[in-house]
Amino acid sequence: MRFWLASLCLLLTSCASPPPHVPQARPDPTKEPAYTQAVQQLSALNRQAEGLLKAGRSQEAAAAITEGQPLQGRLLAAPRPPLAAMQAASDLDDLYARMLLLNHHDGWARMTYQKDAARWRSWRPRNDDSARYLRRAEEGMAECDRRLKE
Repeated sequence: MRFWLASLCLLLTSCASPPPHVPQARPDPTKEPAYTQAVQQLSALNRQAEGLLKAGRSQEAAAAITEGQPLQGRLLAAPRPPLAAMQAASDLDDLYARMLLLNHHDGWARMTYQKDAARWRSWRPRNDDSARYLRRAEEGMAECDRRLKE
């Protein structure tokens, strides 16, 4: 009798629904000091690459751009990157696309500008900075289109 009673209790409790899953709030990576440091590092790499590009040292500029790509990925992986992170990522895309144009990789440059423009089109809240970055990406796409038609 005890066996049957224990089996019945076990059966009834195993049929009960599990407790509701309470989602845990994920920590915001943009609030971490490492995230702020990554934004600063990427901005510094962008300035370095821009200076190298203006000085005609394209190989060194390409190395700086390549070094910045993992940082860019880390910054954009956040659910809602702050404006400074978006700007740093966009600046890297602009530098990369310009390097591609210098090397006559117009289609790849257009794709890079297009990706950047898509990010800025969905950026909220829209402001003067986001409009300026979107315009820069759209102008880059137009330049690529012009060169692709030649």
